Amino acid sequence: MKKNASGDDFNFYGFTFPSPFSADGSDRSENGDNQSEDEDEKNQNGSVTVKKNGRFIHCLTIIGQIEGHYLLPSSTKTTKYEHVIPQLVAIEESPEIDGLLVILNTVGGDIEAGLALAELIAGMKKPVASLVLGGGHSIGVPLAVSADKSFIVPSATMTIHPVRMNGLVLGVPQTLSYFQNMEERIVRFVCGNSSISPERFRQLMHATGELVTDLGTVLGGQDAVKEGIIASIGNLSDALEYLYEKIEGK
Repeated sequence: MKKNASGDDFNFYGFTFPSPFSADGSDRSENGDNQSEDEDEKNQNGSVTVKKNGRFIHCLTIIGQIEGHYLLPSSTKTTKYEHVIPQLVAIEESPEIDGLLVILNTVGGDIEAGLALAELIAGMKKPVASLVLGGGHSIGVPLAVSADKSFIVPSATMTIHPVRMNGLVLGVPQTLSYFQNMEERIVRFVCGNSSISPERFRQLMHATGELVTDLGTVLGGQDAVKEGIIASIGNLSDALEYLYEKIEGK
């Protein structure tokens, strides 16, 4: 951990987070002294740290397509998991940050990369809330349920479908077994971090008649809560209120 010359901010794992104290020990002003640095952080990492009553909440956005082991076209909006992983470690280890808010608007993406991020979030000791806006599709479902409490706005949707793969696929029994094993990993994680049963989740994954060219189910916000995948209907203020309550309780 390194502080700058003024003692206002500290750098951890290459990410800069604000300190609630200035060099002379007085409280940091509400407007902050490093507005330009905050803007750079938002532009580069899709995240920002906000302060209320001396408590710091870090907001992390997971948007577009989750990029894994292969690069996606430059025209595709992506969240790169190799950037998010050290950021999560820094947030967990930072003594300055009290909680994490994960905002999701994703179409899904690389399964192993998405599960890796979900496992890291689920293993954090600091309070974590997730908020699904727009969509939390495919591998976005494990990411949404990985938080201590998940929220979804009524207008958002979540798509649940079987494991798929693009490109060349070998037509051998081992390929089918690989798909089944990967699908089972997703089922175990989602059902272990939400209220839906494995049987019901598999039914939603393999439902027919709803998606034009695929198996699966599209759930609106209310339906996602009714099925037990998401904990509550809510918006930004609800998620932040939950985090502050958890922090004060802790």
